[in-house]
Amino acid sequence: MAIQAGVGVSTNRNPKSAGKEAAEKALKAAKLERPDFVFMFATVGYPQKEILNAVRLATAQAPLCGCSGEGIIAKDIADESNFSVAVMVLKSDDLEFFHGLSAGLKADSGAAGRDVGKSLQHHIKDDTKALFVFGDGLTINFDSFQRGVGETISKGINLPMFGGVSADNWAFKQTYQYCDDRVASDSVAWAMLRGKTSILSCVNHGCIRIGGKRTVTRAKGNVIYEIDGQPALEVLKEYLLPEEINNWSKAVINLCLGFKTPAYLEGYDEYMIRFIPAKDDAARSISIQTEVPEGCDIWMTRRDPDKMAAGLKQAANDIVSRSGSQKPKLIFQFDCCGRGKVILQESTKHKFLNDIQQQVGPETPWIGFYTLGEIGPVGNYNCFHNYSIVLAALY
Repeated sequence: MAIQAGVGVSTNRNPKSAGKEAAEKALKAAKLERPDFVFMFATVGYPQKEILNAVRLATAQAPLCGCSGEGIIAKDIADESNFSVAVMVLKSDDLEFFHGLSAGLKADSGAAGRDVGKSLQHHIKDDTKALFVFGDGLTINFDSFQRGVGETISKGINLPMFGGVSADNWAFKQTYQYCDDRVASDSVAWAMLRGKTSILSCVNHGCIRIGGKRTVTRAKGNVIYEIDGQPALEVLKEYLLPEEINNWSKAVINLCLGFKTPAYLEGYDEYMIRFIPAKDDAARSISIQTEVPEGCDIWMTRRDPDKMAAGLKQAANDIVSRSGSQKPKLIFQFDCCGRGKVILQESTKHKFLNDIQQQVGPETPWIGFYTLGEIGPVGNYNCFHNYSIVLAALY
């Protein structure tokens, strides 16, 4: 695959300077003047429209897709400050991107998915490789969104999805999605990839179970009202430390839900992990980012640094072993914000990053962000993940 790609990063606090610097570094690394496509991830300390405009200006108004994150990831960099931006520029005769923005996730994630599907259906061909998805981490119901996409694209099409949902540096107030000149919220920015390439990916989480099995006894959509006949919010308090009970951000950084992994996801971990981004004190309910059937079993889980370290090594080994002697052309990393500075010391976090980058692609353009949820396939099934890492390498 003939491709020119480069990544640039800036931590300048001035949005115009930061966007210009990151874009120009990316162009220089790729040896380009004008790219065919741009991916952009930034944190929310910047006025979002200003930094987007700066990147667009520096990249000659090339098509762009991305979102806000809790932090950005690039080669030797994992910056979780309020002021960081990462830009990847691409140019290739062998690749095509079709992209767009669909709104209204909170009201109806399924309708947003159908809107995406309708936009894609006439562009899907035999060389379609993947759909990159960057949705609002505070409002998306991924199961509903995915169904909506599937209902409107051609039957029998397996369209792998990669990406993550946007974040706002633990404020849980408003996240942002980028598409060309537009900055939106409660939306999904997306980009479909076609062309002469192959994608190898892996997913791994670092959580361990605490306590015994519990059962969801009342739920609707992605809202859990009762666990074992008790208000869900009250049940969660049984597993929280005293300093976490009145601090929701601290509580959900540490405590998450584990759902039994379906048998058809062969080879994955025993549990699928779910983050809890929202609660309703009046209803004493909690919400997650996927749907919850009444009667399902759940386990409380917490992150474990030792399991994280082992999982990263396993993920790297998996991609390298499947790639043979091929060298990746570019790599995307979508990593949970609950696997960053809130649990790891900076030195440990950067060691983890350096280890996996050295093993998978030490010279490869590398971009990603810290998410409120990760999207990546397990086998032939698109899945939503939390407290996980998703790597997608293009060859």
